[in-house]
Amino acid sequence: MSQEIPIGVVTVSDRASTGVYEDKGGPAILAELGRYLSTPWRAETRLIPDVQATIEATLIELADVAGCSLIVTTGGTGPALRDVTPEATEAVCEKMMPGFGELMRLESLKVVPTAILSRQTAGIRGKSLILNLPGKPSAIADCLKAVFPAIPYCIDLVGGPRLETDPSVCIAFRPKGTTVLPGSPTRTG
Repeated sequence: MSQEIPIGVVTVSDRASTGVYEDKGGPAILAELGRYLSTPWRAETRLIPDVQATIEATLIELADVAGCSLIVTTGGTGPALRDVTPEATEAVCEKMMPGFGELMRLESLKVVPTAILSRQTAGIRGKSLILNLPGKPSAIADCLKAVFPAIPYCIDLVGGPRLETDPSVCIAFRPKGTTVLPGSPTRTG
């Protein structure tokens, strides 16, 4: 496929969105995706405040208008009053995918005991997987490393475009016998 696949990268932060400090989460996600993906892709980046209605509108726009099959957020996943990214994600998704958050927390607990305070999650909106990550760049790397092998197949299953990974960095898991027919969602043979 020569056309670039749009991927949404959303930083949710009151302070970064007003220029109080530099956004480090969004660039960390972009760097990790650049390492993982061998499929041509382009980033649809957004830097927005911790406002649930704004987060919801941004996720809907990226999924429904921009056609992003993968939307990765950073920030707003803790227990603070302004942390509403998981609520916004749940509000716009038809199906929640709690296994992503469970695995990310499990991986993060190897590094810091406060990982149990993180509420990152994932869900499906149409043909889009929305994945909430923490805000710290090292935690972003740890969490993506844990869950990325399942992301391409998840996107296959919801009818999104086929994402390929660089096997020297990440081997995407697809069950044996899985084939993709042109113009259709993934079929198993």
